[in-house]
Amino acid sequence: MPSYRVKEAADLLGVSDDSLRRWADSGRVATTVDATGRRVIDGAELARFAEQNAAPVPEARSIVRESARNRFVGLVTKVLRDTVMAQVEMQCGPYRVVSLMSREAADELGLEPGVTAVASVKSTNVVVEVPEVGS
Repeated sequence: MPSYRVKEAADLLGVSDDSLRRWADSGRVATTVDATGRRVIDGAELARFAEQNAAPVPEARSIVRESARNRFVGLVTKVLRDTVMAQVEMQCGPYRVVSLMSREAADELGLEPGVTAVASVKSTNVVVEVPEVGS
């Protein structure tokens, strides 16, 4: 398991190294000393601490601009879930849009057939195929 110096761990947590040192001094997070004599935090301990002390996500305001140019409003027509992933199909006017996402994301969004949703499409790679020409 990797270990992280205080500065590295603080950067990963989005806090100052002074804050992390205070937390370690107060016992909120466990540290050890590595072979070079530096204070370090075990990777598993850091992950546990990060999960337990995650700040809530701030409420999003209405979106007024975004980089995606292709937004398709439509109805979810099918959701296929397995243990990790979900395939979501939508009918957006004449277009069928298919999205692959984590099952957790699909569950959190409440995606089920009949739900209205917006598919925002932004792609840096587009595959173009040429159909067979008739004789």
